[in-house]
Amino acid sequence: MSKRVMALVDRFAANGLLGEAAFRFGSPDRVLLVSGGPVSHLAKWSLVAAPSAKRVVVRQPLRGVLPAAEPHDPLSGDVRVNEERVLLRAEVEEWKHGSWYHSVTLRARDLGDLFEKLRTETSRESFERSHGVDLPDGPFWSGALAYDLVQWTQPLRLQHPPDEGALLAVLWCIHGGAVVDHEADEVRIFGSDESWCTAAKACIDKRRTEASISPLHHHRESVTHTDEAHADNVEAVRQGIVNGQVYQVNIGKHWQGEIDDPYAVFQRLMDQNPAPFSAYTHAEDLGFALASSSPESLLMLDGATLQTSPIKGTCPQGANLTEAASLRQQMIADQKERAEHRMLVDLMRNDLTQVAIPGSVKVSRFDVEAYANVQHLVSHITATLRPDHNGASALQAVFPGGSITGCPRTVVCAVIDQLEQMPRSFWTGSIGYIDVHSGRSAWNILIRTLEAHLSNGRWQGSVGAGGGITIASEPKNEVEEAAWKGAALRIAAGWMDEEHTPLPTGALGIHPMKSPNSSESIRKLGTIQSLSEAVETTAKTGVLFVDNLDSFSLNIADAIAQTGRNVTVLEGRSPQSERWLDPVALHDLLETLQPSHIVLGPGPGRPEDARLTMALAHHALAGQLKVPVLGVCLGHQALAVADGRPVTPSPHGPVHGVPVEVAHDGSGVFESQTSPMTLTRYNSLVALDDGEHSMLVNATEAASGLIMGLRHPSLNVHGVQVHPESIGSHEGHRLIARFLSG
Repeated sequence: MSKRVMALVDRFAANGLLGEAAFRFGSPDRVLLVSGGPVSHLAKWSLVAAPSAKRVVVRQPLRGVLPAAEPHDPLSGDVRVNEERVLLRAEVEEWKHGSWYHSVTLRARDLGDLFEKLRTETSRESFERSHGVDLPDGPFWSGALAYDLVQWTQPLRLQHPPDEGALLAVLWCIHGGAVVDHEADEVRIFGSDESWCTAAKACIDKRRTEASISPLHHHRESVTHTDEAHADNVEAVRQGIVNGQVYQVNIGKHWQGEIDDPYAVFQRLMDQNPAPFSAYTHAEDLGFALASSSPESLLMLDGATLQTSPIKGTCPQGANLTEAASLRQQMIADQKERAEHRMLVDLMRNDLTQVAIPGSVKVSRFDVEAYANVQHLVSHITATLRPDHNGASALQAVFPGGSITGCPRTVVCAVIDQLEQMPRSFWTGSIGYIDVHSGRSAWNILIRTLEAHLSNGRWQGSVGAGGGITIASEPKNEVEEAAWKGAALRIAAGWMDEEHTPLPTGALGIHPMKSPNSSESIRKLGTIQSLSEAVETTAKTGVLFVDNLDSFSLNIADAIAQTGRNVTVLEGRSPQSERWLDPVALHDLLETLQPSHIVLGPGPGRPEDARLTMALAHHALAGQLKVPVLGVCLGHQALAVADGRPVTPSPHGPVHGVPVEVAHDGSGVFESQTSPMTLTRYNSLVALDDGEHSMLVNATEAASGLIMGLRHPSLNVHGVQVHPESIGSHEGHRLIARFLSG
């Protein structure tokens, strides 16, 4: 499939329809979106964009505008939340007289707002010639977003930001091109430039000649982190997990060196390592190119249906089909791989809930996807977009992807910056497209990607690779995994000989697994709103949920909304939350909101780090809140600390994303539930049973005896160490429903 696309590019270039010879139609810049691999629900069509005459360029602001954060240690709990963002500045340029000229400057609050601002720069006219696939029907924007745009999607400033003026995004307005429809096995020319469309249609090669691939030249490489430094970073993350600061962190490193030409690297990737979300972008005058053979989708929006397809869990291909199947089954059965994947699914469910109708977020399918050298666990999560959101705000909610950051999102982004000590640039960012009017869009995650810059007439390339670190990670194995994840790119770049890698090459394919969805229907839905929305609209508060910077908080809010109750989310660890530490101010807030229930949410670190949650825990046990209170994970630990119990690192080590058997006495939120129940743990710290306390233990982990549940004998106050909202807690919704019935 990808070879046909490459051949089409060659013919267009030879006939003055792409590249430098296409100046009559637009710029020499290139945008290719290539679905490689077998035809499937992932790989349906590829796009060769016609020369564009409009683009937008985003660069890193001056340090005086956006200074680096002061040195600090997020892995030790020093997380600097900064909700004040400088405006994102985007330069719109037009191609005239053989050059790019500045047209207008757009200033946006964040990434989502940037696409809203681009509406005024984008025609609403439909294409005169249609393409017949699920691309937008009129002009749309396509290009690349750097990971470092995290500065506008998370409330953080980086300690190691990009250099002033570094590229953060390059997007082109697409007015036409050629679509290779892999399902229909045909090429369609689309757009509104009749002269380009006519010439392009005339040079479509009916004989299907193959593209010529440039000969490979070998170059030397260097690496940003030695194996020892990489292993040290793995150990640092593992210690952070033990201390309860993080659950999982994706860390990596970069191989760098000279390359002969970025498009030649892309051709080799398409020949040897095709993937469904591959892409190539090239800004000629900027000396910038990206060549990606990514297997991972970050976000798709078609109509009102959102989909994200996170990858987490990796094993090599086999030397033959039998070995490949054996390795695949080992990965499926591996507790570390499944826990890591389950954690990511819960994270992405949370992210989609920010913009989705409550109760609509589902895991629609679960597959093992096999590529040239590796096999991956992949879940496809779908949701229905809320009417007040669109493709731009959805991208803002999920960028950068959870599979290449970790959990909890805000904290791990700070930890990545701390450990990698350099900007990621476009690695782990995204390439894709968006119709800024309808919101229809699709974005990949830039893994398996080469970033190239032209310097003094020579191309310099960079390839990033890494992996998600959990408590079960072995430093040596993580170093090796990063190396073979980057191997295909390093071979295509000419830095590594193919015979120097032991990785076998196997058949591409998709192996469906059983989806974990429940089939229970939802009769009535509540709403999820912020504190400001509740106050401004005087909407019924319902349940007050205190969010402690966790990546699963909105999953709990969504589970509550599925019972028909409204949920008001109070940010418990933001700078603004400090005001509620004043008992009078907190009393006035609760008097204004009149919540029916209060849920103290999970989060990283120790319960003492969440000062508002600790204050509410003390008020609850003093009988001052007058409404039922439930603490989940860190909220549970806060109640334990307020009750005088010690909270310490678990004597059996951290457990994250693992369903466990929980035995209970049938009291509190466990009333009328079977025992044991299978519920998912995400915790490094535990409350200890060291004597008499006000709150009684009513649930323990069956295997270890660790406390999993607490209840007050006379007050309607409860704590659960488990996460009832997790995809692995199949009956967890019953605990939430039982609490809300009190």
